Amino acid sequence: MKSIRETIEEVIYAILPITVLVLVLQYTLIWLPPQSVIQFLIGVVFVSAGLVFFLIGVHFGLLPVGEMIGSALPKTGKVWMILLFSFILGFVVTVAEPDVHVLSEYVDQVSDGAIGKWTLIFPVALGLGIFVALSMARIILKISIKWILIAGYSIVFGLALSPWMPAEFVPVSFDAGGVTTGPMAVPFILAFGIGIATVLRTDDKAADGFGLVALASIGPLIAVLILGIMYG
Repeated sequence: MKSIRETIEEVIYAILPITVLVLVLQYTLIWLPPQSVIQFLIGVVFVSAGLVFFLIGVHFGLLPVGEMIGSALPKTGKVWMILLFSFILGFVVTVAEPDVHVLSEYVDQVSDGAIGKWTLIFPVALGLGIFVALSMARIILKISIKWILIAGYSIVFGLALSPWMPAEFVPVSFDAGGVTTGPMAVPFILAFGIGIATVLRTDDKAADGFGLVALASIGPLIAVLILGIMYG
């Protein structure tokens, strides 16, 4: 488990380059008002502090709890319970994902309220929950990940190329798949999947425990594309 000092160093290394770049651009090209620069620097301080606390919470709370839940569910011997809680956890962690809220707010603004914030968040969370459950079913049934990836992206491109698909929903759907791989969902899903793979003692724990995020992100893609067809 990482120490607090290592976490602070990680955040500094992550935030410092973009801070320096913005300041260089400010005093060479863009010349924003001094007030905007001060707001930016204050924002950097708050973001840095927030990331430090968030990452400490991830390392000390989310990861251990996610793995413990993943380890406990297979011991019940009930496949339906593993799949049900996989869906619920995937749904809930998506609703809590900050990146999803940022995307939904921008879509709400750009569409002038035609696609409301929760109109987008709900199908994205639903899609990710379903595919997290499908990922766990893959581990239990020992299905190769490549077949699900092929089938999933065949559906994605089939929907995207559909004549009933509004053009603006295609880029939004791919963004929706990307934002679900944020700092809230990824640690929990990975820890949860590795916990399940460890208890089930699969032949290749690394192959089963990883790839979950790639599979899970297909769900929001399909969900938003279906939403687009409904709007279209």
